Amino acid sequence: QEVLGEDKLMAILKERELKIYWGTATTGKPHVAYFVPMSKIADFLKAGCEVTILFADLHAYLDNMKAPWELLELRTRYYENVIKAMLESIGVPLEKLKFVRGTDYQLSKEYTLDVYRLSSVVTQHDAKKAGAEVVKQVEHPLLSGLLYPGLQALDEEYLKVDAQFGGVDQRKIFTFAEKYLPSLGYAKRVHLMNPMVPGLTGSKMSSSEEDSKIDLLDRKEDVKKKLKKAFCEPGNVENNGVLSFIKHVLFPLKSEFVVLREEKWGGNKTYTAYEALEKDFAEQVVHPGDLKNSVEVALNKLLDPIREKFNSPELKKLTNAAYPNPSKAKPAEKGTKNSEPENVVPSRLDIRVGKVISVEKHPDADSLYVEKIDVGEPEPRTVVSGLVQFVPKEQLQDRLVVLLCNLKPQKMRGVESQGMVLCASSMGEPRQVEPLDPPAGCCAGERVYVEGYEGGEPDDELKPKKKVFEKLQADFCISEDCVAQWKQKNFLTKLGRVSCKSLKGGSIS
Repeated sequence: QEVLGEDKLMAILKERELKIYWGTATTGKPHVAYFVPMSKIADFLKAGCEVTILFADLHAYLDNMKAPWELLELRTRYYENVIKAMLESIGVPLEKLKFVRGTDYQLSKEYTLDVYRLSSVVTQHDAKKAGAEVVKQVEHPLLSGLLYPGLQALDEEYLKVDAQFGGVDQRKIFTFAEKYLPSLGYAKRVHLMNPMVPGLTGSKMSSSEEDSKIDLLDRKEDVKKKLKKAFCEPGNVENNGVLSFIKHVLFPLKSEFVVLREEKWGGNKTYTAYEALEKDFAEQVVHPGDLKNSVEVALNKLLDPIREKFNSPELKKLTNAAYPNPSKAKPAEKGTKNSEPENVVPSRLDIRVGKVISVEKHPDADSLYVEKIDVGEPEPRTVVSGLVQFVPKEQLQDRLVVLLCNLKPQKMRGVESQGMVLCASSMGEPRQVEPLDPPAGCCAGERVYVEGYEGGEPDDELKPKKKVFEKLQADFCISEDCVAQWKQKNFLTKLGRVSCKSLKGGSIS
C-alpha cells in the first residue's frame, strides 16, 4: 500500500538483492489475515530478496503482557509452527527463509546498551505516538509499552537488513525508526507496508475480537458460521471483510477467483481481475451469499494443510499449552490458599445479542415466560424469564435482547433455562423492568463487551460457587442517559452502546 524510502530501495537494487525482514509479536493466535503478509513474502522471495522472519517474543511480553512470561517460549514455538504451515500451504520454500527469535539477540549486552542509549533521546510523547496503533492502549499505560517502538526500530540494525515490511498500521513505528536510528549512528531503513484486511465485522481483523477473525485452526463448521455472520451488505464494497480477503489474499495467490452459483442463477463465474468482481458486487450481480460460500470453499483449501499438520498429538499438546483455557485452570488443593486473588473482570462473561424466536407462558408458572432465543448457534437457547408482568408477549416476539450465555443451566419449575436476559430495573416502587436494547442493526450472536475489556475469552461456564457474575453485577447500572454500564464503562457491541428505553439510574439484573 505504501513505501517509505523508494529512492534508497532502487539504489540498493542497482547493486544487489534486498535484505528485508517481517516480524510478528507472538501474542494471540494468528488468523487468516496473516495470509496477506505471507503472500507478499512469497513475492519477495520470487524477486530474489533475502527474507528474515522475526518471532518477536519479547515484544509480545512488553505489549501490555499480552503473552505472560511463562508462556513466551510456548507461544513462540506455536507461532513458528503455524507460520511455517501457512507458508507451506501457499507453496513458499522454507529453505530460502531465515527464522529468528527476538530473545536470541535482544537480551545481549550490546542490544541492552542501545535500548538505554535510545531511551535517552526519545521523548515520552514520541514513544506513545509511535505505538498508538500497535501497542494496546490502556488508561494507565505501562512503561513497557513505551519501550516497544524503540525495540522494533533497533531490530532493523541488529538483523542487518535494508528494509522492514509490515502492515500499514505500523507506519508510526516506521517513521519513529527513521527519525531516531540515525541519532545512534545507524542507517535509516526502507519501509514497505501492506494494507490491513478489514475483519468480518467491518473493523480491523484482530486477535482480541473473536467475531472479527477466522483462526487458522478453526473447524470447517466454524468457518461457515463466522462467514455467515460476516458484514457483507448487498452492493456495499466499503469495509467489506469478505471482499477484502478476496482482493488481498485469494487473488494474489491464485490470480483468479471463482464465484460458485447454482445454474438457475447463471452458474459459476471465473474472475481474472478483482475490479470486475467488485463492480459486479456493487451492481448486485453477485449475491453476498454466493460470495461467502465461494470464499468458504477457497479458504478451506488454504486451511486444510494447516489443520492436518496441527492434528498431530505433539502440536495439539503445544496449542493447548500455549493457549490454556482459563476456565480449566487447576484449582488450588484443599487447605492451601491461592497466591493471587481471582481476576474478576467483565470479559469472563459471555454476553451476546439474542433474537427472541418464540415466547410462551411457562406451563407450570403463570409468572414466567419460556423463550426460545437465537444467539448465533445451531440451536436456539431456552430461557426462562420473569418478564411476563412487565412486557407483553407480543412485544418480545422477534425482539433483540442481551443474553448472558455462560451461566450454569438450571431448572426453573421443571424447565431448564440456558441463559439470562439482562434487564434494567427501576430502584423505586412500583418496580419497573425493561430488557436491555442492543444498537440498531445488530445480529443474533454478536458479542457484547464492556468498554476496555474487549479482549479475553469468557469462561466456558461460570461456576456458581465462585459468584463471578454476582461480584460484577454489583457494579452494573444504568447511566443518566440510559446506557448500560459497569463502573462507568459502557456496555458495547461493534455498532455502539447497549441501552434501555427509560430507566435511567436503574440497576441491571
